Amino acid sequence: MAHLMTESPLPSRPRSRGRLILQGAVSFAIVGGIFVGVMPSIASYSDVWATIAAMTWLEVIALVIAGLINLALYWWVMTAVLPGLTTAQAAVANQASTAVANALPAGGALGVGVSVAMYRSWGFSGASIVLATLVSGLWNTLVKLGLPVVALVLLAATGHVGGGLIVAAAVGVAMLVAAILVFGLMLRSPAVARRLGSRAERMVNRGLGWLGRHPARGWGMAWERFSVSTAILIRDRWVRISLAAMVSHLSLFVVLLLALRYVGVSEGDLPWIEVLAGFAFVRLLSALPITPGGVGVVELGYAAALGIGLDSLGKAEVVAAVLVFRFITYVLPIPLGAASYVYWRRERRWRIGDSDQAIASSDVP
Repeated sequence: MAHLMTESPLPSRPRSRGRLILQGAVSFAIVGGIFVGVMPSIASYSDVWATIAAMTWLEVIALVIAGLINLALYWWVMTAVLPGLTTAQAAVANQASTAVANALPAGGALGVGVSVAMYRSWGFSGASIVLATLVSGLWNTLVKLGLPVVALVLLAATGHVGGGLIVAAAVGVAMLVAAILVFGLMLRSPAVARRLGSRAERMVNRGLGWLGRHPARGWGMAWERFSVSTAILIRDRWVRISLAAMVSHLSLFVVLLLALRYVGVSEGDLPWIEVLAGFAFVRLLSALPITPGGVGVVELGYAAALGIGLDSLGKAEVVAAVLVFRFITYVLPIPLGAASYVYWRRERRWRIGDSDQAIASSDVP
């Protein structure tokens, strides 16, 4: 595989900065419009704050612990898709990339660049990094597409299915089938694999450029060559990867459910099955990179989906739960990620030399 770093400078960096500034301005406008113009029409912020203030410290601590467990469970996904990655390395890479993704415009691409830089410093080949990124992203997408279908089945069993949910679930099924077909075609068709690799290269280069590193080269041809390795990884680890991805997503749902219960939304007011349905469909919405980490869009989605049919107090409790949930799962990882990045920059025991990095970068499974 071609080296991830070359001696040529990254082209069009000024234009990339301008695009990031524009994206940041658009994101800020969207977020401001949602929190200032839309959310107050759902629930009064004074009622929301009063609900949050009524939580006990024991409830807050329990939620923080649940949030930290959710973060840790994703490390299992990372070690499953990248053989040889330790849990400690997975923790550092995941927290740092998550912090970037949550805090910056176009943070998803930048977060991938952070992960790539860390993996390379630990001696992983470019081929294995791309393979891990591809498989983990695919499995997360499959879970997001599959959860609405599961939620629909559960709702049907309790007689809570509406026409809108049926349409949404049908769309989810179609997207799920399409994703599986595309991935299967990529494994069978070198041409499709090459095109997808070229697109992934462009995304990663945005993150590498932000880090001041040289761009990746030759990912299209590399993806074409290691499609067989993808099939081998999936054949050997698909059960472990699937369980890890599902447990990670469900643990996030548990944090949301606990937040709702702790602010006073009872099972009678909002059954857990309906919470799961709202969670599933908003998770699908969060796949769209409208704002960094979906901030604003996700909060509005949860508030709208979970507040249907509730009175003003119930809606205030739902909004309060959503804000607490998002603080723990969205804001809390940012300082943890910043600390992880600083630790990676200073920790040298995991690092390999530049010559070894070149060997690892050119390694093709």
